[in-house]
Amino acid sequence: MEETIINKVAESGIITINLEDFFPKDEIVIFDLKPWLFREMILKEKEFREALKNADWTQYKDKTVGITNTADAIIPMWAYMLVASYLAPFAKDILFGDEKYVIQLLILKNIEQINAGDYIDKRIVIKGCGDIVLPEAAYVFITNKLRPVVKSLMYGEPCSTVPVYKKPLQPN
Repeated sequence: MEETIINKVAESGIITINLEDFFPKDEIVIFDLKPWLFREMILKEKEFREALKNADWTQYKDKTVGITNTADAIIPMWAYMLVASYLAPFAKDILFGDEKYVIQLLILKNIEQINAGDYIDKRIVIKGCGDIVLPEAAYVFITNKLRPVVKSLMYGEPCSTVPVYKKPLQPN
C-alpha cells in the first residue's frame, strides 16, 4: 500500500508576502551637506550657492538621493530646498534622510502600491526570515494596510506561523 504525501500548506490557500520584494532596487546616494559647509560647521550663503552652482550634478543621474546633514550645525531650510532644486533635473527620486531612513521610506512607498482589494478574505503570511534586514516600520505598515481586508494575517513561514490577526466570525 503506497501512501500519498499531501502538501497541506499548498492546499491551505495561504498567500505569502515577502517584504524583501519591496526593497528598493535603484541605487541610493546620500548628499551630505557637511562637506559643503565652511569648516564643515557654518553655512555661508554666497559660497554655498556658488559651490552648488559649480557642482557636477550628473553623478546623481537616475539615482535616488537622500539629502542629510551630519554636521553639528544649524542648517536653514532653504539650503535643503536649494540642493533638491539642483538635484531635480538629474535624480530619479529625492528624499530627506540618511540611507537607512531613505530605504525605509522607499519600502513603505512600495508597499503603499499594493492593492489591498486583492487580499480580501485571504489568509496571508508575511515572510519572516530573509537575506535582507528590513525595518520594523515595514511590518507595521503592511499590517495596517492588510488587516482591514484579510481573513487572517500571520508572520513567519507557511509551515510555522505566528498568528497576528484573525477576522472575527460574522454572526448569522
